[in-house]
Formats: sequence, C-alpha cells, structure tokens
Amino acid sequence: MIVFFIFFALFILYLMNNLTNSLCEQKEIPEEKQPKIFRTINILITILLVSSYIDVLFT
Repeated sequence: MIVFFIFFALFILYLMNNLTNSLCEQKEIPEEKQPKIFRTINILITILLVSSYIDVLFT
C-alpha cells in the first residue's frame, strides 16, 4: 500500500506543478515570484498528502 501511495503522491505533485506553471504563465507572474509560489504550493500539497496518508493508515 505504501508503494501505491508514494506513486500517487508523486503523480499529484507533478500534476500540481504543471498546473502552477500554467497559472504563472497565464497570469504573467514575474520570474522572481515564481519560486516562492512553487515552494508554497509544494509544501501545502505535501502536508495534505502526509495527513491523508496518516488518516488512511490509522482508520
């Protein structure tokens, strides 16, 4: 189960990064602000994935 969840998490992170990149291009966000946006979104998605794994693990 952990192997499935790791692949699922990597897929979700990849998908979110692609969507974030599209957002940055569409809204014409300056290059200087993009790393901060990517970092914030990646941290939040990672927290969400870890908390959902813990939820699945203990229920």
